Amino acid sequence: MRRLTLTVTLQQEGKDVNTLLRRQLGLSAGAVRRAKGLPDGILLDGEPVFTTARVRAGQILSAAVGDAVSSQQIQPVPGPLDILYEDQDLLVVNKAGGIPVHPSQGHHGDTLANFLMEYYEKNGLIAAFHPVNRLDRGTSGLMAVAKHAHAHEVLQGQLQRGELSRNYLAVCQGVPDPPAGIIEAPIGRAEGSILKRMVTPQGAFARTHYQVLNTGRGRSLVKLRLDTGRTHQIRVHLAHLGCPLTGDFLYGEETAELPGRFALHSASIRLLQPVTGEEIALEAPLPPELAALLT
Repeated sequence: MRRLTLTVTLQQEGKDVNTLLRRQLGLSAGAVRRAKGLPDGILLDGEPVFTTARVRAGQILSAAVGDAVSSQQIQPVPGPLDILYEDQDLLVVNKAGGIPVHPSQGHHGDTLANFLMEYYEKNGLIAAFHPVNRLDRGTSGLMAVAKHAHAHEVLQGQLQRGELSRNYLAVCQGVPDPPAGIIEAPIGRAEGSILKRMVTPQGAFARTHYQVLNTGRGRSLVKLRLDTGRTHQIRVHLAHLGCPLTGDFLYGEETAELPGRFALHSASIRLLQPVTGEEIALEAPLPPELAALLT
């Protein structure tokens, strides 16, 4: 069980446990509530304590933030995992294109969630599946996964505030005009479809920055950065420019060159470690099958 600890200072003496958990350890009200529901969830000098208790300088306050149970509805299944970073609170994987993130109809044992549950079980870790930035099945690249609900809450907050940044690489059909710019077009659900999205005045605000890096074979390699995180945002915005992703079955056309995926890759991610605040920056190069689309 992951625990966070704090040694009470003279300046903190006399404060109540709840205040220190919230302000010093950064726990949300929900995280405090979860800790209170666990045996030995909140300890002061190793003894269970109420959150209303007052502390003395030199005492050690600790709270359990780890998950009490794993995602029992997700079956552990051995599978390929490319883990680029891991610590007590999160990991970052380089997901292959064509691998779904979540189990769904037709995909109950071949998803990233299945593979991570197997990895956790093999390494004696009790943790539910907490994806932070989600990738479509056809997208490859970097994806952060929290190991417990507290880390997930902190990282989701970073994502919403723009502190967790991601850059994508894509191969699209044609050459966007102009070759660099900002696509600011609202996105909503396409009429009559539960999956497809479209640019519509009734949609949610969405903004994508793009820059063409290279061209070849009537296609472009484009670098993209998102200011918002709408469903299918890059796919919809590039199609809106008249340059859909290569291999995108929903917004363009499939291609035999990319079986089971389309040409979108999460190439870099930058975030703050949810407990220490240390910056973590990672990159994943463009997969060979996407680079080959231009040559």
